[in-house]
Amino acid sequence: MNQLDARGLRCPMPLLKLKQSLHQMNAGEVLTVMTTDPISQRDFVVFLRQSPHQLLSMHQEQDVFYFQIEKAR
Repeated sequence: MNQLDARGLRCPMPLLKLKQSLHQMNAGEVLTVMTTDPISQRDFVVFLRQSPHQLLSMHQEQDVFYFQIEKAR
């Protein structure tokens, strides 16, 4: 399972780390991202709308945002 722990990082670092992680993955793999920056929620959604990758799920637990993203096939 691929995970990216971006907790404690501030914009734009979570988005940059997300792009780097996706670049290193194989098509069809799923990445779980954890971040505490609320701006990431907007940034990730906008980025994923403009990319071929798919946002599978997004939720928040206390101050942590969780995203599951599938790399485009």
